[in-house]
Amino acid sequence: MTTRNSILSTAEARMPIVTASAVREFARGGLHGTTIADVAREAGISPAYVFKLFPGKERLFVAALDDCFEQIVEALGVGADSATDQSPDTVLYAMGGTYAELIRDRTLLMLQVHAQSAADVAEIGEALRAGIARVTTFAKTRSGGTDEAVQRFIAYGQLCHLIVTARIDEIPDEWALLLSHGIRHPE
Repeated sequence: MTTRNSILSTAEARMPIVTASAVREFARGGLHGTTIADVAREAGISPAYVFKLFPGKERLFVAALDDCFEQIVEALGVGADSATDQSPDTVLYAMGGTYAELIRDRTLLMLQVHAQSAADVAEIGEALRAGIARVTTFAKTRSGGTDEAVQRFIAYGQLCHLIVTARIDEIPDEWALLLSHGIRHPE
């Protein structure tokens, strides 16, 4: 019985390490360009042990995506708590600022982009929709904003994704300036 408990404890202790490694690796290569061996190497364990923890690459991707959305909701909460006042627009604005800081290193952003490109895989599409629902519900509940204000918040977030991934904010052309005008991006 002691052996079984220590094995479970070891597995439970390694799951967050494997998940964090999966976030980084899937953000780099996406679902189809990342192997279990890539994640195992990043986590410092064998591919067989990764399969023991997560019975398939899609399940591992979903765990990484769930972790991504957990980090996003946590950051939004920090933003909401730091708002200069608790009016809905101020809270949503503060949430947007912390989200912009969070995606500065692009890891969580790129994982979301890869999830969108693999959303036709049923398990991943369900996890992506659940994550978006969680963020939307949190933004609505925590800010107390109107449906329109929360929709605008989510829409601006998607515009930020486009600006950051395509590096539109680095282009001095009129169309690029139009899209990135008023959008906050950390230096």
